[in-house]
Amino acid sequence: MATFISNSPDETEVFGRRFAEKIKPGDVLALTGGLGSGKTQFVKGLVAGLGSTAEVTSPTFTLIHEYTDGPIPIYHFDFFRLEDRQRSRREPGDVDGKAREGLRAGTRANQSAERLGLDDYFFGDGVSVIEWADRFPDLIPENARWLAFETKSETQRAITAK
Repeated sequence: MATFISNSPDETEVFGRRFAEKIKPGDVLALTGGLGSGKTQFVKGLVAGLGSTAEVTSPTFTLIHEYTDGPIPIYHFDFFRLEDRQRSRREPGDVDGKAREGLRAGTRANQSAERLGLDDYFFGDGVSVIEWADRFPDLIPENARWLAFETKSETQRAITAK
């Protein structure tokens, strides 16, 4: 494991640009870490480092942003609200809005993932980057590269490649 210490958002973005040099089509990056830990800032650098000029924002409410203006398509996911979106959907056999007995959140997440067509992204010709990947690790391909983001202080972040 290697850890990079960032002392500013700009340093986190520069780290993302440098990390992009090691990325190739078909790669999947699984990002973990709390709110404000630098995940989206890293993705900004990564996207720029892969040749896109797109404005990067967190896809928290849309689940995915696609950056296709560079030489490699980049698919930026945010799984933070994936479960919440599923819970708002009634399942067949629900009684008073409660999921029927035995239906697990993981199953609902997998159904949602199928509707999103994650396999098409993960095993396609682009690069997939997933924020909050640890919320649904069973959806992440085995070959994914995991990066953990940790807030050390108001300005300092630790990024650890697992």
